[in-house]
Amino acid sequence: ARTGAEPLLWVLHLAYGFLALGFWAEAAAGLDLMLAAPARHVWLAGAIGLMTLAVMSRASLGHSGRPLRAGRGTTALYLALTASVVLRLLAGLLPAQVWLLHLSGTLWILAFGGFALIYLPVLARPRLAKKPVSGARRTA
Repeated sequence: ARTGAEPLLWVLHLAYGFLALGFWAEAAAGLDLMLAAPARHVWLAGAIGLMTLAVMSRASLGHSGRPLRAGRGTTALYLALTASVVLRLLAGLLPAQVWLLHLSGTLWILAFGGFALIYLPVLARPRLAKKPVSGARRTA
C-alpha cells in the first residue's frame, strides 16, 4: 500500500512484473501462440526499458539534490512506456492492426524523449545545496 503512493517505487514493481510477463510471452512464442518479437519486447522494452527509465529518473533527482518524488511529468513517462509495451504485445497478437505497432513506437519515443525534456534542466543545473538539519552541530 505504501509503494502505490509513490511512482518512483511502483514503477520498479511494474518493471519486475514485465520480467515475469516476459517469461510467459516467450513460452507462448515457443508454443507458436504468438510471434517471438513482441514476446521479447516485453522483456526489452518492458522490464529493461522501464527499469532503466525508473533508475535514470530516480538517480537524476537524487544526485541533483532534489526530493525523491516523481512529479506528474515523470509519472506520465512511466505510463507512456507501460502503454507502449502493452500495445506492442497486442500488435504481436493482432498483426493486422498495424496502428498498434505505430502507436507503441510513438509512446516509446515520447517516454524517452520526454525524459530528455523533463530532466535536462535537472541535470544541467548545479546540485541543490543540502539544508542543514536543525539542532545538528557542524564539525570541520
